[in-house]
Amino acid sequence: MSERQWGTVREDYSKDGNAWDYFSHDQARSRAYRWGEDGLAGISDDQQNLCFALALWNGKDPILKERLFGLTNSEGNHGEDVKEYYFYLDNTPTHSYMKYLYKYPQGEFPYDDLVATNKKRTRHDFEYELLDTGAFDGDRYFDVFVEYAKESPDDLLIKISVWNRGPEPASLHILPTLWFRNTWSWSEGAVRPILLKVEGVKGVSTVGASYRELGERFLYCEGNIPLLFTENETNSERIFGTPNRTPYVKDAINNYVVRQKYAAINPEGKGTKVSPHYRVTIGPGQWEVVRLRLNNIAPRDINTAYAAANGNLFGADFDAVVEDRLEEANQFYATVIPSQLDADAANVMRQAVGGMLWSKQFYNFDVDKWLQEHGADQFKSKQLAPRNNHWHHMNNADIISMPDKWEYPWYAAWDLAFHILALSLVDEEFGKQQLDLMLEGRYLHPNGQLPAYEWNFSDVNPPVHAWSTIFTYRLEQVRRGRGDIDWLERSFQKLLLNFTWWVNRKDRTGKNAFEGGFLGLDNIGVFDRSAPLPTGGYLEQADGTAWMALFCQNMLEIAVQLAQERPAYAEMAAKFAEHFLWIASAMVHAGEDTGMWDEEDGFFYDVLRLPDGTSQRLKVRSLVGLLPLCAVTVFEGELKAKYPEMGQRFQRFLSARPELTEYIHDPAKIGCSGRTMTAVLNETKLRRVLTKMLDEKEFLSSYGIRSLSRYHVEHPYVFRMGSQDYSVSYLPAESDTGMFGGNSNWRGPIWMPINGLIIRALLMYYMYYGENFTIECPTGSGRKMNLYQVADELSRRLTGIFLRDKDGRRPVHGESPKFQRDSHWRDRLLFYEYFHGDSGAGLGASHQTGWTGIIARAMHLFATTTAEQALELGKKAGVTEVADRAAKRFAGGGSRKIT
Repeated sequence: MSERQWGTVREDYSKDGNAWDYFSHDQARSRAYRWGEDGLAGISDDQQNLCFALALWNGKDPILKERLFGLTNSEGNHGEDVKEYYFYLDNTPTHSYMKYLYKYPQGEFPYDDLVATNKKRTRHDFEYELLDTGAFDGDRYFDVFVEYAKESPDDLLIKISVWNRGPEPASLHILPTLWFRNTWSWSEGAVRPILLKVEGVKGVSTVGASYRELGERFLYCEGNIPLLFTENETNSERIFGTPNRTPYVKDAINNYVVRQKYAAINPEGKGTKVSPHYRVTIGPGQWEVVRLRLNNIAPRDINTAYAAANGNLFGADFDAVVEDRLEEANQFYATVIPSQLDADAANVMRQAVGGMLWSKQFYNFDVDKWLQEHGADQFKSKQLAPRNNHWHHMNNADIISMPDKWEYPWYAAWDLAFHILALSLVDEEFGKQQLDLMLEGRYLHPNGQLPAYEWNFSDVNPPVHAWSTIFTYRLEQVRRGRGDIDWLERSFQKLLLNFTWWVNRKDRTGKNAFEGGFLGLDNIGVFDRSAPLPTGGYLEQADGTAWMALFCQNMLEIAVQLAQERPAYAEMAAKFAEHFLWIASAMVHAGEDTGMWDEEDGFFYDVLRLPDGTSQRLKVRSLVGLLPLCAVTVFEGELKAKYPEMGQRFQRFLSARPELTEYIHDPAKIGCSGRTMTAVLNETKLRRVLTKMLDEKEFLSSYGIRSLSRYHVEHPYVFRMGSQDYSVSYLPAESDTGMFGGNSNWRGPIWMPINGLIIRALLMYYMYYGENFTIECPTGSGRKMNLYQVADELSRRLTGIFLRDKDGRRPVHGESPKFQRDSHWRDRLLFYEYFHGDSGAGLGASHQTGWTGIIARAMHLFATTTAEQALELGKKAGVTEVADRAAKRFAGGGSRKIT
């Protein structure tokens, strides 16, 4: 389940589109959700009808802890931000074993302090975090571990282990909660499911759950525990000041436990929401365990089903199953995590993948119905909803990998493409399903646009879907000996629609120089690139054009693979090869007109085209100018070998259009192992861009490639228009602007996905140039490396964000003494959205395992791949494991020695 359903677009029925204020955290305990659910360590069936999560009360909080608390976009000095500590510790692809940790203060949770203090802080101040409030002083908190283990697909064991880390005994109310998502209040005639108290198993409190979509399920709770029943219905009296539809409402269990309103719960033992009520007092350093079981076995059948355990649901067999599933998870990850990694690195990789598996969420949003409920009928009304009025076709009800289930509890198309890189380490089929979803008619717009995210499906994300598709296909080829050619063909046909949308919508002049808006890079530009420019005119974007060059290459790669079995696609391969050349040459053209390539600087910039016909480059040294380096792909000659006439045709095209390749890499020039390469940068330009990228005074940090050059510390870029100055400075931490909500920053921090693309590009160049191309790394160090070694070095720096250094510190934890020194905190890893450009400290969304989880793929790649293998196998090297030849890169925390 999501970590946050409140404050989402789906639940927003306001007129002004202010989702944060329309449905707040304070309302969430009392107000039924329309489209989904949330909860601590929450799980559900695959249509989120029946839900389970944990609730807690320390005897001092004003409300039950049923869901995570965080600041809204307007409350946080850097936008929305969760203010809790929770960790995704382990998970398997089948969810046979899952482990989650929540750290719960024993004193009153400082809700008001967090809001008030953060509101006082400016965008130039650090955020005020839960640790800063003193809530964990003296270690007065509980570590609450939740483990799920499946004895069978329909028999789920739930083990809740609570540790008192404090110096004194402490009491806790533990309320595991089972409920049905409210599907009955929104349409007439809908069937209401039911939860009932059931007798029949001695020493066990039992709840029966009945719904026609699921059949019957039973929750068995160890001990004779009180069962608190109510309805998952809005407390309208509290929220709207109107009478309730039922005497028992969503917040009844909260009111019963916290406010001692004993009439709030249903004495008849039935409803649509129920919590067994455990009360424990735990000594210092001690723990208590609560066990439950959710399955489809009726009480009358328990003795038969569990005959080997003498009908005992919670005896030694229960703990044995949990231990068995953990051991099986260990065995599974032993096949995934390279043996070359030491224990610390293996822990990082396992938590990265486990976090990605925890980030799967049932996402439910019928946009047409939502728009109609806003009065925005597609055919009958001129009234508009606050957003997404052109997406009536969308009807999403699927399990999707989320960027971050609290800060971004909605899918983002380009994030998802990166997720596949890590997910495919453990669940290749799920990865393919995710790619398929975005291309289905329920998602892909009839005009070919991929949906961006629920705040504005019409926003434009970088077109990386094709890149993820061909990666997945190659992985399948290597693992199974043959790729799914039918799947690849289906994907290609839909991607062709998306490519056509880009060409028709984002190439304003038809000259192959693309726009695109913010393109996922939020505040990276001088202006908000998704809004009308204050100058008038428009931007030709170096990143938008580079993305389209890469899109062309990926479509060319797919067409080449399809043509091996289906000749018609040879023509499509030729089309995309030619189209790439038009785009690449447009990026670096020389002449009187102002282009994106600056020969004096040796770098790419966006070009501002003004209404009076004049143009100028916006000279910000950022990832925008590095992305053209990423538009590179090597080819093994398969198409020319199978269709010699296509090679001859391409050569005639090149001969007839020499201007297309005059300033870019010559695609006909043969490199290592007979390979050819399509690339925007020829060798001279590549060296110039790499010299800047690998300069520690510019882009190269000790922890990866920065999003903005450090050059701008002393040389901020200033664009003056009249009396107004627009400036861009190097900001290694949080943003100082409210652009795109102010909750992310592309003006200095390190972002994992773009670093991943850069590593891919370096390996491509290495496969073509081989040992003949070396460059200083870092710039000015006198240390020469080939491009494989540069990629390896970059991966080492990125991985170093999470690993303990020589002093035992993890850069990701920043300056937090608790995270750096405390044995109960220091190995609990958070995979942040981005990282401080100088220190590597984690920033932004704290559980962005989504695309930051690709660190697992980087660790795996360089532990199972050698430079020799890359030259020998080419692109297949990235998905081929030759572990016995891989250097023991992480042993002892060191890296391969490069001379």
